[in-house]
This record gives sequence, structure tokens and C-alpha cells, in this order.
Amino acid sequence: MTHMHIAGSIHADAAHGGPQWLDVPADLNALDLKLWPRGAHRDEQGRIVVAGIPLTQVAEEHGTPTYVIDEADFRSRAAEFRASFPGWDIFYAGKALLTRTVARWAAEEGLNLDVTTMGEMRIALAGGMPAARLGLHGNNKSDEEIVFALEQGVGRIIVDSFDEIARLEKACAEGGHRARVMVRVTTGVEAHTHEYIATAHEDQKFGLSITGGQALTALVRCHSSQYLDLAGIHSHIGSQIFDTHGFEVAIRRTMRLASQFRTATGVELAELDLGGGFGIAYTSADTPAATSDIAAGFEEMIDHECRAFGLKRPHLSIEPGRAICGPAGVAIYRVGTVKVVDLEGGRSRVYVSVDGGMSDNIRPALYAAEYSAAIANRFSDREPVLSRVVGKHCEGGDILIRDVFLPADVRIGDLIAVPGSGAYARSMASNYNQIPKPPVVSAKDGVTRVMLRRETLEDLMRLDVGE
Repeated sequence: MTHMHIAGSIHADAAHGGPQWLDVPADLNALDLKLWPRGAHRDEQGRIVVAGIPLTQVAEEHGTPTYVIDEADFRSRAAEFRASFPGWDIFYAGKALLTRTVARWAAEEGLNLDVTTMGEMRIALAGGMPAARLGLHGNNKSDEEIVFALEQGVGRIIVDSFDEIARLEKACAEGGHRARVMVRVTTGVEAHTHEYIATAHEDQKFGLSITGGQALTALVRCHSSQYLDLAGIHSHIGSQIFDTHGFEVAIRRTMRLASQFRTATGVELAELDLGGGFGIAYTSADTPAATSDIAAGFEEMIDHECRAFGLKRPHLSIEPGRAICGPAGVAIYRVGTVKVVDLEGGRSRVYVSVDGGMSDNIRPALYAAEYSAAIANRFSDREPVLSRVVGKHCEGGDILIRDVFLPADVRIGDLIAVPGSGAYARSMASNYNQIPKPPVVSAKDGVTRVMLRRETLEDLMRLDVGE
């Protein structure tokens, strides 16, 4: 069911045609549809079309680099989660991609929304997401963020430490509020993903340990507080996960914790949040499970563990961020340089330099994340060549796509389209080398609308208030 190739050498073995997972495509003009927004295709001119609009037109109207988000694709995936998990709360993860428009889409599709900062709360509310449908996360919430959340009536606050519980109680006492809370726990699960996005093992910053007893202590404390309404347990094992085994273990351990809480207090917890981390296909080798299959597996696990511990079925929630917005997004770049680099033993590699890089997608440099790419502006009948798509930054590790087959006639001016760019690209973007961040545009029925405008050099200069 899964292919994980997050770890690996920056230098693929060109003598063997690239890494083992990368197959030579039979037809470079064909699109692997599991990687692209639904309905994406090439038109009669060879242009890749997303949401009824050629990407060449998007580039003409908005320049490059640009992130394109297919609105219908986003909405359809949100609807799939709602349909596959009836009765569950679906919390879209704002950290993956959040604008006022995205918040409005999520609200209209019946989703809730996870936020972590004042900025995310403000944008979500401005986009029309009701405060009662927000969940505030974070391991180091500021007093300002806590007070704002209480004043706005945020639906739940996920507490992450004893210090935070005390500060939350103080804010409630001073402001005359009550807070509905969940306790973030660490289940000790080693999720099969990159260590930087695995969030349930013991030695990391999030949550309170079940094994160490802190989780139960925190639950009892919140339950006994005169200022807090304890809803239940929150668990999150990581991101970009295909293997459901980790979730099975996490469910068992959180249900055992709920049973221990019942023994200690005589009360059954009402809610359980299993987090997110559902993976998507970034390359042809990735095979994530269908949403309906994930849901069926979760239902079976929950029912089994409830029976095992003699617990009532809690109200359940999940947090699919990447799985909703990731496949809906495509990044567009323009080729500026094509260079053949000679390697040892008579080998060579084609380096394709584009007008973006690690400032608009840090994931390949940060996680060694793999992506795919295709020429977006034309057909080609030339043979595939193993290529590396790189950015324009002053870093040897400024690699967007480590290994991909592109046509041998890739040239200056070509458009490179990178699917799966809807999550954790613009939201993690930077101004490294003083490069302005690209725009984010929505696409629907052949029309684009700017959600986030392109930053300008004037924007950067205005931030520099020194002499």
C-alpha cells in the first residue's frame, strides 16, 4: 500500500537510471493522474490544463513561480472526508495552506479548522470560519493567543503542558471565561515517516507522555479544574503516513488511557481526536489508501478497542490537511538554464534550473521529500533523460526534484509544473536571498483569482526600516 522514499542520498546513482523506485516513463507526455488535480490533462497543443485553464495562460497572467489551487478538487476531497467519516468532526489543518478564501471553502464544505498562531486564527475568522469550529494547537501558545481564543469563543484548546494548563486557568479566571480543552498526548508510536514530521515518539516537543504518566495526570487536573471543561484526548502521530499500523497502536494506547481516566475519576471521556498525517502521492511510486478504506480501517479499530476496554464510543475527529489541499495544488516554474554535468565513469546528469527553489518549497531540502514534474507548455517526442530540477538560491542543496525524467529537448523558457504543491509550499515559504514569495491563485472553470498576491521587492524594502 505504501512507498516511502523520504530518506536517501542527494546524489542518485545515475549509472542505474536513478533510484530504484523511479521508473523510466513509457510516454513523457502522459500524466500520472493520481498526482494531479482531478480533471487535469493535456490539450491538443500539449499544454497541461488544470481546472479548465492551460498552465501557460496562468503563467502569462500571473508570472512564475506561481501556485495554482484547483478549487473544485479541494472541495471534492473535503466532501470525500465528510462522506467517508460520517458523524466525525473533520478538522482541516490550516498550517498546510491557509488564506481567507481557503478558510471560506473549508467552512462551506462543513469542515472545522485547526490553527496554531494568532495569524492563523485571524485569517480563519476573517475567511468566515466560525470560532466555535476552530481548534487551537501549539506547544508554546502566547498569553495574547490564549486570551484572544477565549474572547473569540474558540471551540477547543489543545493543551500541551502543565505550564499551559496553569496559564489557561489564569486567563480564564481573569477574564471570566471557561475553556473547552483536550489534552495532547504522546503515544510512543514511531510513525513510518521522516523524523522531523513524526510527532508521537517520546523524545520530541509535543504532548504529554502516556508511558510516563504525565498524560493521565494532566487529564485529571483539567477534569478537576473550575475553569476548564475537559472534552477528551488528542493524539497525532505524524505527517505523510501511509502505514495504518501506527494509528492502530495509537488508538489502542489512547483508549487504554481513557480507561485509566475512568478508573481514576468515574467519568468516561467524551471525545478522541486521532490527528492526521494521511499521505498523498507525490511520485508514481506512492500509493496512498483511498479515503473510504482509511475510514473503514479506523472504524474497525475504534470499535475493537471500545469493546476491549468496555468504553462507550467517543465522539471522534481527525485532521486531514495535506490530503485535502496537497493534490489540489500545482506549482509552475520557468526554465532559465539547462546544464549537462559530467560525473565519474563517463556518466552525466542534466541540471534544469528554474526561477524558484527552496524559498518556495523547502520540503525537499528539509525532509529530502520527493516530487514529480512535467513540461507544461508543449508535447515532446524526445527520449527521457534523468534530470534534476534545481532552484536559483546560493545553496548546493537547493534541489526541488532530485530525480525526474524529462524530455531530452528541455530548454530555456519551458514551463515546469510540479503537482502535489498545494500543501506546505507557500505556507513554509521564505524570502531567502531576498526573493519575494510567489502568488497563490485559485482556478475554477477556466478562471483564476488571486488569493495571495505576489510579494514585490518594494514589500521587502518597506520591511527594512534601517538607515
